[in-house]
Amino acid sequence: MAYLFTSESVSEGHPDKVADQISDALIDNFLAFDPESKVACETLVTTGQVILAGEVKSNTYLDVQQIAREVIRKIGYTKSEYMFEADSCGVLSAIHEQSADINQGVDRASKEEQGAGDQGMMFGYATNETENYMPLALDLSHALLIELANLRRENNEIKYLRPDAKSQVTLEYSDDNKPVRIDAIVISTQHDDFAAEAEMLAKIKSDLISILIPRIKAKYPQYAHLFNNDITYHINPTGKFVIGGPHGDTGLTGRKIIVDTYGGKGAHGGGAFSGKDPSKVDRSAAYATRHIAKNLVAAGLCDEVLVQVSYAIGVAKPTSINVVTYGTSKVNLTDGEISKVVENVFDMRPYFIEQRLKLRNPIYSETAAYGHMGRKPETVTKTFQLPNGAPKTVSVELFTWEKLDFVDKVKAAFGL
Repeated sequence: MAYLFTSESVSEGHPDKVADQISDALIDNFLAFDPESKVACETLVTTGQVILAGEVKSNTYLDVQQIAREVIRKIGYTKSEYMFEADSCGVLSAIHEQSADINQGVDRASKEEQGAGDQGMMFGYATNETENYMPLALDLSHALLIELANLRRENNEIKYLRPDAKSQVTLEYSDDNKPVRIDAIVISTQHDDFAAEAEMLAKIKSDLISILIPRIKAKYPQYAHLFNNDITYHINPTGKFVIGGPHGDTGLTGRKIIVDTYGGKGAHGGGAFSGKDPSKVDRSAAYATRHIAKNLVAAGLCDEVLVQVSYAIGVAKPTSINVVTYGTSKVNLTDGEISKVVENVFDMRPYFIEQRLKLRNPIYSETAAYGHMGRKPETVTKTFQLPNGAPKTVSVELFTWEKLDFVDKVKAAFGL
């Protein structure tokens, strides 16, 4: 029987994502000047205020206030009427030194024996229903908000948009688990004040359907056939949305973990990513399991897969690795037998994950909005500035866990 499945996304101006982006900007700056930095940084944003808290072990000193303001400015909170503005908001830092009790479980005389920075389980997922091996409903939800942000910055076709926004896409799937059409789209976007509320609602709905949706269909032609005249649109369904961003809702680092991963498909271990250096396996092992899952599906081993790994704090070797192919495996092996092969192909000790995916580089700001998974691997040049110091320019690879660089090894291991 056909069924419906829904995923959501939030924009870079959503208060929780503002917090994520500040936390990850701090991570990048610490790693740029001291790649061995250990950082766990949480951010809270509210009306006119940013609060930074966490633990750091690093040989560098940063102007955290300036970094936070630069992030807020880049997102687009640059007007006083937003009640949260880059140059006028207060920034309070309560960052202190990392616990020596935690650090002793991570650092080792031999780097290869580096222990996991925490216990827990992490999941990676991949499916062949999209070109980037991501769940389609989430992919479309991200795309809607990326294009909405582009329209806001262009300030051309739509001139009233503000930074905060959310989207949601509901897909209809066939009996054989294939997406066949979009059933509903929800978009709530912050906007400038209008004189008349009824006129405002009508214009926003008209603009988003007549301007935003055609851009999505043009930019993502592989999904154009899913759009139809029977889609139910809920555009700003509560009505007026002038008060938004950190003024409308307090934002915290790590509250959008399903948006960050697979939109509710597969599973999630519960640990957030942003604000954590790669010694924290909540982040690094989640990237590594996505890397495994994507390469397994791309190699033709299965159509869909979920990879789980688990750790004990301070211990290098995972306590378990499990692979679930949902009955879509193309090899004559059980999922348990597939798991054993995967364990031999991918070294999941924390140090080797860091080395394989080049995680001790300043690569995290780009992950903090529109999802950590399903993004395009690319090499970019970034510049960082210490207080009263010379700028430092580095070339880094982004989204290394999205590379299909293990496909041949997977094929060889499974005889594909």
